[in-house]
Amino acid sequence: MAYQTILVEKKDGVAKITLNRPERMNAINPTLANELRDAMEELRKDDSVKVVVITGAPRIREKEGQKEIRYVFSAGWDLVEAKPLDFSLTDYIENYEKPVIAMVNGFALGGGNELALACDFIFASENSELGQPEIERGFIPGWGGTQRLPRRIGLSKAKMLIFTGRRVSAREAERLGMVDVCVPMEKLEETTMEFARELARKAPLALRKLKEIMNKGMEMDLRSALKLEEEALNYLTQTEDFQEGLAAFLEKREPVWKGR
Repeated sequence: MAYQTILVEKKDGVAKITLNRPERMNAINPTLANELRDAMEELRKDDSVKVVVITGAPRIREKEGQKEIRYVFSAGWDLVEAKPLDFSLTDYIENYEKPVIAMVNGFALGGGNELALACDFIFASENSELGQPEIERGFIPGWGGTQRLPRRIGLSKAKMLIFTGRRVSAREAERLGMVDVCVPMEKLEETTMEFARELARKAPLALRKLKEIMNKGMEMDLRSALKLEEEALNYLTQTEDFQEGLAAFLEKREPVWKGR
């Protein structure tokens, strides 16, 4: 399928979606939001795709005969086209059944940072900056930033960032726990994709259940969450993948997962 605002590539069980509005710093407008959801729906149905990586295209301009490159994940909601969405993009990403990795190279601000926070993992290059600057424009994060950021880094530290609108470097974000892995820019793609391919080799049903129960369990009391874990384990032991995993272990070979 052809898209106006995103690019989609698939290789080795991993799909990479690139936000592709570099002239607008990959700001999210209704077209991009809908195309991102539509692409992820297609990838959800594609059994060859086990993991999704979301990243942003750099802005490249000619300046005085030189190429000027500005790296950006997403500058957030496009205020020029500030029309409401008829769905929550970040909720959709958070509840997506396959693992989703944000590969941040450059700015991830406002709604761009909230999009990254909705992913299962955030990998960032050292030159990246992340933050929720909405307070500087007289409003607040509205795509989950006020709730997901405290769950990642703690309430008081999240308040410090959101109340002030301060941006933090990727290294500082890694220290706080907002970013999971921070590497030099030249190693970002390799490091992210290596991790994505590692996940893609795991049992897909087990991965799906892990994501589901760990996300839901965060909102439950411990006893209820443990019950959820027990139910998931009982379900998985009835699957073909479980039998294949046992057989592969006994036969000292790599398992061939069927997703059944």
